[in-house]
Amino acid sequence: MTTGVSAMNDLAWVPQSCTLPTEERPLRVAEWDALFFERLTALTRPQPLRLRLDLAGGPGVEDRVRDLVERESGCCSFFAFALAPGAGLIRLDVAVDQEHGAVLDALAARTVAAGEQR
Repeated sequence: MTTGVSAMNDLAWVPQSCTLPTEERPLRVAEWDALFFERLTALTRPQPLRLRLDLAGGPGVEDRVRDLVERESGCCSFFAFALAPGAGLIRLDVAVDQEHGAVLDALAARTVAAGEQR
């Protein structure tokens, strides 16, 4: 059985309902990881099925986040994203239904790990 970081590395946490082709998944995950590594300033869990990510703004960051959210919504319809840009900060809320709570847990763990690598 794979646990911890290796489970996240082999993408075992990606649900069957994700329609992104398997060979493209590591690239998409790497895009999210890079965003979190470069821009994450805070992560909170206001509800069990919702994450709130605060990302440092900057030139092109909002467009980058919007592009990732749009592409992710296209293959993983179980995610609900809400984007709220502000002065120097982009707030991204990510919510899932009860069935995909484990996916949100894995996303939270990846996000924290990427942010801690700085």
